Amino acid sequence: MTSPPRSRNPFRVLVTHANFRRFWVGQTLSLIGTWMQSMAQGWLALQLSDSAFIVGLVAAAGSLPILLFSLHAGVLVDRSDKLRLVKIAQSLLLVEATLLWYFTWSGHINIPGLVLLALAGGTIGSVEIPARQSLMIDLVGRDDLRDAIALNSSGFNLARIFGPAVGAAIIAKFGLAWCFGVNALSYLTVLIGLARITLPPRPPIVVTMSPLEGIREGLAYIAHHHELRGLVWLITVYSILGIPYLSLMPVMARDVLGLGAGGYGVMLSAVGVGGMIGALGLAASAPRSRGRLLTQTSFAYGALLVVLSFTRIASAAYPLLFVIGLVMIVNNALANTLMQSIVPDEFRGRLMAIYSLIVVGLPQVVGAFGAGAVARVVGVDAAIGGAAILMLLFGWWLFRRYPDVREL
Repeated sequence: MTSPPRSRNPFRVLVTHANFRRFWVGQTLSLIGTWMQSMAQGWLALQLSDSAFIVGLVAAAGSLPILLFSLHAGVLVDRSDKLRLVKIAQSLLLVEATLLWYFTWSGHINIPGLVLLALAGGTIGSVEIPARQSLMIDLVGRDDLRDAIALNSSGFNLARIFGPAVGAAIIAKFGLAWCFGVNALSYLTVLIGLARITLPPRPPIVVTMSPLEGIREGLAYIAHHHELRGLVWLITVYSILGIPYLSLMPVMARDVLGLGAGGYGVMLSAVGVGGMIGALGLAASAPRSRGRLLTQTSFAYGALLVVLSFTRIASAAYPLLFVIGLVMIVNNALANTLMQSIVPDEFRGRLMAIYSLIVVGLPQVVGAFGAGAVARVVGVDAAIGGAAILMLLFGWWLFRRYPDVREL
């Protein structure tokens, strides 16, 4: 007897799983505040320093702890109550946003203070991100994991649309500080959603090895699985070379396109609209080969960034950023789904810690910092275009070296 056809409704997983619905609603509302803060923080760094290098430095500071602590955090996640960890981390992020609001509002903020608060947020995020990513399968189960990841990406990009737009309006009306204040309040929504989630009791975990041994075990698992190793390589290089264009966007908006804070917000929103549509399309579709779609979007992503590097008109940049956002999120969501579908549950926290290290830590610490330094010498357009060409060359090598990734 054949199973019924899979629903094409991208929101089906919200209807089916109450826990995921509570999580998704609170998380999406909170992410609107997070994107407001991210936009305001980049613009504040530019205002205080008038330097693309400092903008990259602040972005890198927020991700350095993720680079340093994620592997240890992954062991902690695999041995702990994931839901409890996420609750604690979200509460601490509320405190961090409140401090950022206060120092900016009172006029005491400076570059060292901005860097220190970014470091604090990154330290909290080094635990929160892998715990939240690993929690997903507990909320929906393995069968609906792909749809949940895609829908979670749509919420992320919905926030990317409204966050910068609302942030630009708040900056114009009330000033930069209140972007941070509203973000602090937004963490209450996710805490309310988390408080309403009910999961079955987790059996006690017997710890038989040290944290360092746990890290080694997780890395060894990746090294000995060919497809997983290929995915990790792809995500690593594409994150370092591809994602930093977002960190350089304040500089591109002002120096290349001649835009202010409002135009910068529209650029971020264009990426978000594209990403949301891409994520919803992925959740509603059933691609014959996710690996082949991953291959196609990998090459399209690099090619589109090359085109962006030659763009000098805002009216052309907006639709281009829309398409870049769509391709980028489909590519990221597919890679995440394929990784989680391969790994067994006992390694999930460590794998998601490595994923957060790659997707959040490396792009900012290595990618954004390096791109900021390169942009300072050769210009932001050449920095984005040069990185995109390297992406295309690496993608050509990787899919020849790991042909089994295309067949996943």
